[in-house]
Amino acid sequence: MDFSPCPPVVENMKTKILIVEDDPHILLGLEELLKSEGYETASCNRGDAALDTFTKFQPALIVLDVMLPGVSGYDLCKQLRAKKIPTPILMLTAKGQEIDKVIGLDLGADDYVTKPFGVRELLARIQALLRRSGGGNANPNPAADEQPFQIGPATIDPKTFQLQRGKVTEELTAKELKLLLVFQAHVGEVLSRDKLLNEVWGYNYYGTTRTLDQVIVQLRKKLGDHEPKHLLTIHGVGYKLAV
Repeated sequence: MDFSPCPPVVENMKTKILIVEDDPHILLGLEELLKSEGYETASCNRGDAALDTFTKFQPALIVLDVMLPGVSGYDLCKQLRAKKIPTPILMLTAKGQEIDKVIGLDLGADDYVTKPFGVRELLARIQALLRRSGGGNANPNPAADEQPFQIGPATIDPKTFQLQRGKVTEELTAKELKLLLVFQAHVGEVLSRDKLLNEVWGYNYYGTTRTLDQVIVQLRKKLGDHEPKHLLTIHGVGYKLAV
């Protein structure tokens, strides 16, 4: 991977990025690249030490490798989301299979880059995630302003990232909650896959619609919407929420 710096695209001064990567060459390259772009960086080469580094550094974004000693990137991502930490996570993976990417997104990662990656692609994804999150200056959890709402027998509380269905409590990932909020804002409307991807993953998302379909499958399970009656597939177009 060529880490030669590119001209800055946006103003990045004082924006903090935590790099969690155990390959010393990639770690050094990422540090030099991001610092040359004006970011402030901290690094960690073990998954089991990253949570403590995050707490001390308070970054606006995390670049997280999947394969780490101590605790895997998947497990660390899961821990962060379990603590209701909404900081954007960009995962680095050497694996090219779709299922590996889907696992990371299901656990709460916001985007991924497959090694070897291009510098421009990496920077574009980082900048896109920071724009969507306000670069660490916006409300860190905009969903906290939303009120609980109902989908069928399930009650969704955006403040707790939880879905209550009878006596069953389901934890929602950041992507799942955001997707439900989009549906709730457009009840009864047919939403194309492209619109949903743009709204939830952003306009700079490079993945496929299969990722969206996988999240819909998980949401139906959590909603108890097995037939389904509420999250409806509109073949050839996208999805619709019917309450």
